[in-house]
Amino acid sequence: MRVSLIFPEISCILLKMKKTLERGVDKMKVVKFGGSSLASATQLEKVVAILQADPERRYVVVSAPGKRTEEDIKVTDLLLQIYDRLSQELDASTLIEEVISRYQAIADIFQLPSEIMKKIRDHFLKLSQLAIEENDFLRDTIVASGEDMNARLVAGILNQAGLTARYLHPRDFGLLVTAEPGNARIRHSSYSKMAKWKNSQEILVIPGFFGVTDTGQICTFSRGGSDISGSIVAAGVAADLYENFTDVDGIYVAHPGIVHEPEMIEELTYREMRELAYAGFSVFHDEALMPSYRAKIPVVIKNTNNPTHPGTRITLDRTTHSRPVVGIAGDSGFVSLYISKYLMNREVGFGRRVLQIFEDFGLSYDHMPSGIDDISIILRENQLTPVLEEELLRTLAYELDPDELRITHDLSILMVVGEGMRQRVGVTAETTAALARKEINLEMINQGSSEVSIMFAIHNEQKAKAIRALYYTFFD
Repeated sequence: MRVSLIFPEISCILLKMKKTLERGVDKMKVVKFGGSSLASATQLEKVVAILQADPERRYVVVSAPGKRTEEDIKVTDLLLQIYDRLSQELDASTLIEEVISRYQAIADIFQLPSEIMKKIRDHFLKLSQLAIEENDFLRDTIVASGEDMNARLVAGILNQAGLTARYLHPRDFGLLVTAEPGNARIRHSSYSKMAKWKNSQEILVIPGFFGVTDTGQICTFSRGGSDISGSIVAAGVAADLYENFTDVDGIYVAHPGIVHEPEMIEELTYREMRELAYAGFSVFHDEALMPSYRAKIPVVIKNTNNPTHPGTRITLDRTTHSRPVVGIAGDSGFVSLYISKYLMNREVGFGRRVLQIFEDFGLSYDHMPSGIDDISIILRENQLTPVLEEELLRTLAYELDPDELRITHDLSILMVVGEGMRQRVGVTAETTAALARKEINLEMINQGSSEVSIMFAIHNEQKAKAIRALYYTFFD
């Protein structure tokens, strides 16, 4: 009910499609494998075993090969270097051969038919022949090659292992997107096209990260967009489950680099995951939740290296509410803009004028808590340059005539997240007391009306100490 109220048109379409497709059809899963799961032949052997172990896993979305070692470089990053050289009309042949060798090394170990690698090699060699001038999709076309060619490779490996698999380009699958290079969005008409593949008897291997525009151009989602592709495919074919395989067992309560051996989250809601992803949980791309959320498809984060582990399940409604807090996250790189003016609350349109100035400067904001005479605006620091910041402050001072105007840099956002906080009195008090005991100064505190999260703004150097203090308050 909540989904249909927020997204009535799209949600109704997806849910109706899901019910129609489910009639008389066996259960089916969409699985997505990240770059670390596809980086080497050793990792791909695990992928093959995972698919052989469960015949319900019939749709496979793949990323480009990731790092084989800590010092290695991802194929996507190599392709970005190729784009940089080609866009400057420089020779990129050495880099192209390096990319080809990554695929060739895997193909040789699996003894794939030579025609598979010929198609992959020919594709990468043709990158240097792409038009550069007036080509808005050049970068997307080059970078998406990593996923596209890896899907061909993985399909070949699965067939070699005795599974019936088929490579399927997003164009043929019906995955149409808007013509926004680097920030594509799914077209709603895609879902009916993808639904036609529901009863495929083959394992369909689909490259992630990109779709095709109405004019046939390759257009990518934002970085990390293979998660988005997996979620879209799951919604399109009305999957019973979307499994996202990565290199960790699931989602931890807090970052394991900050808290020693934190607890694993067994289950959380889409809303909780969205809040945590926003504040620094990088296991799952936050935009990827939306297609599955609208179609009410559960998501499970699992580990390619430990596939029998149950992982972390993301659902519409949580069945367990034993604790008020499900996770603690922190992210750096924020600034706070403080505006104070006496009798601000009586000045009609003051907030609108502030936001209009932000819009005129092309700036987005993350939080805007306010009092009767002041407003604080939290935004990402990477949006501002020294020149832009100076011009913004000058404009705000001229247009608003505030009594006080200041900007604070080097802030972190700290999020305490949990739907159970609605039923638990005193969580905010416990949180602030824990931070006070560690002498952590709060620049700002904000709790949304949904009562799912509490946000604090603190100085960057106190972030790790704050996360540890909150973890041991609620989980130890």
